Amino acid sequence: MPVAETTATAAGLCEFIDASPSPFHVCRTAAAELDDHGFTRLSESEPWPDGSTGRHYVIRGGSLVAWAAGGPDVPSGFPAGQAAPFRVIGAHTDSPNLRVKQHPDLAVAGWQLVGLEPYGGAWLNSWLDRDLGISGRLSVRDGNVVREQLIRIDEPILRVPQLAIHLSEDRRGVQLDPQRHVNAVWGTGERPRSFLAFVAESSDIDPGSVLGWELMTHDLVPSTLIGRDLDLVSAPRLDNQGTCYAGLRAFLAALTEPGAAVPVLAMFDHEEVGSQSDRGAQSDLLPTVLERIVLTRGGGRAEYLAALAGSVCASGDMAHATHPNYPERHEPMHRIEVNAGPVLKVNQNLRYATDATGAGAFALACAQAEVPLQRYVHRADLPCGSTIGPMTAARTGIPTVDVGAAQLAMHSAREMMGAADVPAYAAALAAFLTPEATR
Repeated sequence: MPVAETTATAAGLCEFIDASPSPFHVCRTAAAELDDHGFTRLSESEPWPDGSTGRHYVIRGGSLVAWAAGGPDVPSGFPAGQAAPFRVIGAHTDSPNLRVKQHPDLAVAGWQLVGLEPYGGAWLNSWLDRDLGISGRLSVRDGNVVREQLIRIDEPILRVPQLAIHLSEDRRGVQLDPQRHVNAVWGTGERPRSFLAFVAESSDIDPGSVLGWELMTHDLVPSTLIGRDLDLVSAPRLDNQGTCYAGLRAFLAALTEPGAAVPVLAMFDHEEVGSQSDRGAQSDLLPTVLERIVLTRGGGRAEYLAALAGSVCASGDMAHATHPNYPERHEPMHRIEVNAGPVLKVNQNLRYATDATGAGAFALACAQAEVPLQRYVHRADLPCGSTIGPMTAARTGIPTVDVGAAQLAMHSAREMMGAADVPAYAAALAAFLTPEATR
């Protein structure tokens, strides 16, 4: 069976990112693609249709899980306890940024400010002196019900100004206090104006009807290809929309070459702050969706547990390329390059979930997709970041491998990766989703 071909391109990644300034917009962008490919959105609060086949997805806030059950090689039922396993691609939709406080309106020294709070491990200096827009969602009262309204303002309304070098105590760089130094200027005057009212009115919403909000800043410079040969991608939120895009393209490609497993795409919110929420990777979202897939196909608890036992998950998150200005910050003998293929990430203390079983599955997928594979290990004397991999493995019992694509400037307001790594990453993930193609 041939490996499914994806339509992933660096230009496509740029379009995906520019369409998705918040986790909620990532889900909307992905849902539009899924709808175009015959998928149906299901509600978690309603019964799901019975049947052995179908293309479906659910959205919970800024998280999305999609699956395609059935196909010529996938068992349509569960005779004698037989259960089709899952092949899962995991990703996360959120990125570090600056988010709007609950009482954001400030006036200081004749300036009108919007109070902001860092979300996740934002590299704060990178957010200074940038023209920033606003995105997210509002909870709006509509009679006696509450509805959700996505918000996006692509206008340069906010800016966090840097301190002049002449006023700094240390000209090598200002140390930023996240409480005092990341509030954004948006006007002048001695009396603060209502930022929330401005946001609501910009979306034709009565400010008095707004009951709650999750609003965040985003860089307004479009994603683009850069470099002498245009072989690099410069964009915000590559961590981890690079995986969201590659995973989506791989998932859709896998539909053309169905294998012996049910392909699943799971994109979680809140990874950058620990995933412990109603829709993070530590929630019940993925386990309950997988169980309901088995139930709607005629199985029971025993078939569900058997399906998990035969499943594998690729937890996709971006990886650190070796920095040319700081090569000493990387583990010797583990140089990672951009435009050199996907990255297999291993940590002996399980900050990454990779074990030999998962590594074998992904390495075989890369070989079948004919893309090179790189292997990353973090320096033992530096704290290692983590991913959704360990918690996904713990919540489901599914062997999990942590993978990614190489990039520089992780957690900066703007990041960089290799253009050729976009299709290579998607190709490897597509081969992973169709295990018969790797035999």
